Amino acid sequence: MTIRRRTLLQAAGAASLVAPSLATLAQGMTKVRVGYLHTPAVDGQIWIGQHSGVWAKHGLDFQLMQFTTGLELFQAMIGGSLDVLSTGAVISNFPARGQGKVFLVNDIEYATAQLWVRDDAVKSIADLKGRQISTTTGTTAHVFLDQALRSAGLDPAKDVQIVNQRMAEAVTSFISGAVPAVALWVPFDQTVRQKVPGARKLVDASAFFPQAAIIDGWAARNDYYDIHKPLLASIVAAWVEINDGMLANFDAAAETLQKTQYKEIPLADFKEAMKFSKYYTSAEWRARFADGTVTKWLQQVTDFFAKAGNIKNPVPASTYFDPQIYMQVVKA
Repeated sequence: MTIRRRTLLQAAGAASLVAPSLATLAQGMTKVRVGYLHTPAVDGQIWIGQHSGVWAKHGLDFQLMQFTTGLELFQAMIGGSLDVLSTGAVISNFPARGQGKVFLVNDIEYATAQLWVRDDAVKSIADLKGRQISTTTGTTAHVFLDQALRSAGLDPAKDVQIVNQRMAEAVTSFISGAVPAVALWVPFDQTVRQKVPGARKLVDASAFFPQAAIIDGWAARNDYYDIHKPLLASIVAAWVEINDGMLANFDAAAETLQKTQYKEIPLADFKEAMKFSKYYTSAEWRARFADGTVTKWLQQVTDFFAKAGNIKNPVPASTYFDPQIYMQVVKA
């Protein structure tokens, strides 16, 4: 895939992000098997780094593998098919079971989780009582849906019927009219908008921020984390360069992502979708690492999974999340 030099420089924010020479690439490259979800909140920095050459500049040869859900991602990593992964709310699930160590966060899914309805009789969340809602349980959408239902005084286990499907199938069920509501994550909202013109977004996750803040982040396989901390530090250093460059030139970065990875979504809609996540500079993230804010946000979602997934004696976020690799790379 060819991208104009000028676009790369804009997306990365500095000339230093131009892809390294072939001679440089041949030296000191380390292959890393990286799993990810194809949603801007999760893979935005990954693809900006790939196209600008920043991962390679830091000696990282990412072997990228796309998955449909974070559940499948973690299962693949636990099985040894992946070294590290980038995902959504599930970052607070499997590590709480002792499977994976979190070492980096991307953003907050501020409004990426959304509840859509197609029945005009549903004017509020409370009107969903007794109805079916499709979603993918154990994911960002499920965490958000639970919070939304409880905010309206509904018991997710008794007052509604949650239909568990992979997200593509959940959205298809909604489009076909098989279910009257769906809790999804972007960019699946674009499919709903296109296929069901009369559908309405009832609420999104921003209504419950920061009480239900859902963090996207990176985790490493336990054994990989134990012996590859210097390599994880390289991932962090590259991510910092990519993230800060992306924020410095946000529109250009969004254009690059849309043209190369999200062609099916009109540019204006994609730029709007990018705003559904909260991004911070590396320095701002460091402050949130240091004061315990990130640990608190991770723990909030772990508490949900511990109850919904019946995790006995869950590992606390203060144990499964290691902020030190990041804080050693990004100095105060």
